[in-house]
Amino acid sequence: MDALQTTDIDAYLREQSEKPMLRFITCGSVDDGKSTLIGRLLYDSKLIFEDQLASLESDSRKVGTVENGIDFALLVDGLQAEREQGITIDVAYRFFATDARKFIVADAPGHEQYTRNMATGASNVDVAVILADARKGVLTQTKRHSFIAHLVGIKDVILAVNKMDLVDYSQDRFEEIAAEYRAFASEVGIQNVIAVPLSALKGDNVLESGEAMPWYDGPTLLGALEGITVTGAPQDAPFRLPVQWVNRPNLNFRGFSGTIAGGQIAVGNEIAVMPSGRTSTVTGILDQDGDAETAEAGEAVTITLADEIDISRGDVICAADNPAQITDQFAAHLIWMTDEKMYPGRQYLMKIGSATVSATVTEIKHAINVNSLEHNSAKQLDLNTVAFCNFSLDRAIAYDPYAENQRTGAFILIDRFNNQTVGAGMISFGLRRATNLVWQELDIDKAERARMKGQTPGILWFTGLSGAGKSTVANLVEKRLHSLGKHTYILDGDNVRHGLNRDLGFTDADRVENIRRVGETAKLFVDAGMIVVVSFISPFRSERTMVRQMVEDSEFLEVFVDAPLEVCETRDPKGLYAKAREGSIKNFTGIDSPYEPPENPELHLMTGDLSPEQAAEKVIEAMRDKGMI
Repeated sequence: MDALQTTDIDAYLREQSEKPMLRFITCGSVDDGKSTLIGRLLYDSKLIFEDQLASLESDSRKVGTVENGIDFALLVDGLQAEREQGITIDVAYRFFATDARKFIVADAPGHEQYTRNMATGASNVDVAVILADARKGVLTQTKRHSFIAHLVGIKDVILAVNKMDLVDYSQDRFEEIAAEYRAFASEVGIQNVIAVPLSALKGDNVLESGEAMPWYDGPTLLGALEGITVTGAPQDAPFRLPVQWVNRPNLNFRGFSGTIAGGQIAVGNEIAVMPSGRTSTVTGILDQDGDAETAEAGEAVTITLADEIDISRGDVICAADNPAQITDQFAAHLIWMTDEKMYPGRQYLMKIGSATVSATVTEIKHAINVNSLEHNSAKQLDLNTVAFCNFSLDRAIAYDPYAENQRTGAFILIDRFNNQTVGAGMISFGLRRATNLVWQELDIDKAERARMKGQTPGILWFTGLSGAGKSTVANLVEKRLHSLGKHTYILDGDNVRHGLNRDLGFTDADRVENIRRVGETAKLFVDAGMIVVVSFISPFRSERTMVRQMVEDSEFLEVFVDAPLEVCETRDPKGLYAKAREGSIKNFTGIDSPYEPPENPELHLMTGDLSPEQAAEKVIEAMRDKGMI
């Protein structure tokens, strides 16, 4: 290779690397032609290799969805299940480039049950291409995807009215759809909408205008994508570096590694570490090429500081003159992503940046009807529901409102038991009471109260079906403890519902709140140095785990009072099981509402084989073994 060829290649590579990048997502309802459109873009951009084209032609003949032609959707629909069903399930990513810029395109699924996939794909792009079938117009899923796109911070939308060939390229039909969509977009808050009529199958107005729609004088789809100017780049935000790793390869080096989430940093800059608020100066920056003087958003770096301050994973290193906010309570939009319902009071793991904390939805302020944009009251969240909620965390975090920095204002919720992602959220603002309330330190603490009573405080948590014998055994246990000179109190399910929880019903959402309140009350009794005996059905493992985590491990003893359902029904003096069987009592545990048995209780009592007195004595023995008496 001669010097001229080398120079040409270097110049070409430099030119390609300097092109601006645009990330966009295609979304809309089922069968609007999203995959076909992306396939057409790749095909017309001449980015398909000969072997890919041969395979595509062969697959098109096998699938038979396009008569005597190429099914461009097969370029993107990579999963076998997608090809068999003719739908997109996962988010597929493709790369292509033109003379003007480079593109990464995400093809989002259209089916409602895969809305969570669409939300995930939309969270990392600059522009949304919303497809609408010219025959069907603006559908509910079109609106849902548009609303979510706006919610995750996308400011520019291209409305691609596809399949114009199937409505004889009607100008009136296009303008009708464009006007309806713009009216909806304006209500949502989307200001920048470019409407383009096209046929992905025929190629009209995709890369070139063609002759089919002489009445349209706007840009083609590619022209619109090339012409969009993306605003609010992460580099323009204040400096943020969520710490992923404390780098200590030897005794002489201590750096803090992560990917910069916003702004720029230079050697000599003043920084503040949040949430601690400690400050220092940057003495060094290391990137993939070694030492550097500066770095900006998107770069993975390690920085060193002038001072030996305590920093750990989950902290955020910020610009000293513009640090992130701190809170342990905030309001946020939440997209619920699983079939299992979400109830306020249930605990989840929250991952925000590099921090993982325990989080609870304390209140659903409203659910959002994405079709009408109405705010509706809700006690629970179902799959794909979008809601505005209040959250409470077990410790303070550093954050920015999502509108100011998407990387430090977004979070996911994770199920504590199966580690599945169940929700994604965008922080709107911290709740004022989170910074105004300060824990009041008291001179007399739990240990002093317990010492005066001469006992170890704790919770005896009796759980099981109605009729299993919880209240009977709990009452005998308290009498036995009383005879031993212990200070006790019983919280019984029926009794508590006469007062503290009289406003709660028996839906799953109310049951979760029922146990949350009782758990907080039991915690107060423990703080008072008491042994509190709690007798509740408490059907859900997550709530029993939540209460366990409110106190020290040595202060909680779970007693599973177990009896077969048929035995419980024979012990039913109030006739509740019979009424539930008849349908006159709804949401009755064991009949039409689930009970989740404990997996690892400290004590498992089979009350079908034990007398109440024998069961009570086993509880006393378990308390001795645990050091509670």
